[in-house]
Amino acid sequence: MTELLRTDLYDLHVSLGAKMVPFAGWEMPVQYPMGVMKEHLHTRAEAGLFDVSHMGQVIVPLSAIDALEALIPVDIAGLKEGRQRYGIFTNAAGGILDDLMIARKSDHLFLVVNAACAEADIAHLQAHLPEVTVIRDRALIALQGPKAEATLARLMPSVAEMRFMDVAEAEWQGQVLWISRSGYTGEDGYEISVPSAVAVAFTQALLEMEEVAPIGLGARDSLRLEAGLCLYGHDLDPDTTPVEGNIAWAIQKVRRKGGAREGGFPGADRILAELETGAARRRTGLRPEGRAPMREGVEVFDAPEGGAKIGTITSGGFGPSVGAPIAMAYLPSTLTEGDTVWGEVRGKRLPAKVAAMPFQVQTYKR
Repeated sequence: MTELLRTDLYDLHVSLGAKMVPFAGWEMPVQYPMGVMKEHLHTRAEAGLFDVSHMGQVIVPLSAIDALEALIPVDIAGLKEGRQRYGIFTNAAGGILDDLMIARKSDHLFLVVNAACAEADIAHLQAHLPEVTVIRDRALIALQGPKAEATLARLMPSVAEMRFMDVAEAEWQGQVLWISRSGYTGEDGYEISVPSAVAVAFTQALLEMEEVAPIGLGARDSLRLEAGLCLYGHDLDPDTTPVEGNIAWAIQKVRRKGGAREGGFPGADRILAELETGAARRRTGLRPEGRAPMREGVEVFDAPEGGAKIGTITSGGFGPSVGAPIAMAYLPSTLTEGDTVWGEVRGKRLPAKVAAMPFQVQTYKR
């Protein structure tokens, strides 16, 4: 059995009473003594601190933009310095290999990839790009919630000027921190890449503030589900296209049919065709009726009895802020908001209504 990796903050998590679990090859905190429900609500009301150091941090030179655009169907060349963009690696069939964040700095691009796919993503980049630098001496933390700006600005006042999807650098105790303003919770917040040498001290400085609490993977999952955001390996996978995944907004006009840099990425024929005509199925929001959650793997049918199986739930649970069960499933594109479908929970079919996403209003500072 492969030994689990540990982030720079492992000992701090243990000292805070975290329950540690294996996740994507790492030993990560799933919850703290506060518990998942309170951690979730704390993030929505104040500021939650997440260790996301298990994610892959990669630098590529600006000279690699064309090579990177040959792997990713988004406008990277048009990305302005000091900004970041959501991107996707696609395969020859138009499926999604992973989703990632791409930031443009003065002389390079900074990429953050998912932990579970990091090894494969880095190998993919190294096979197609002339120069790839993997960052292994920095932690990555996320500070999320309505009080995130005020909290972080106490340590680095300049962050208050940033807007959604801005990236910047700031100094703390003589060290340069790389900061982006976005978030996987639907709340305003920041991601901060911190040199390992000061990772624990910086995290402790934030945790000393009254409004900041440590948050585990459990609440991270319920927060992103309420925000209608995908978890790779669950809601997105190599057999699902960006159009099916309901993330076609990530593909700018310049890479679409008739655009100046149309296509040129893996699976372009299928993806460009689906952008024009749609896909037969798509990732859809569901609001199960009653209080019983419909979790990942629940099969969805078009009738309360008999009928046809029309899809499967990819993410589902109870939304603490919504106060009701919520779910996402791949269902026929012909369904519209308000339509009823039935999920089979422990042998019993229960109704659910097709619903708009996000389930919780996003509060990014635009």
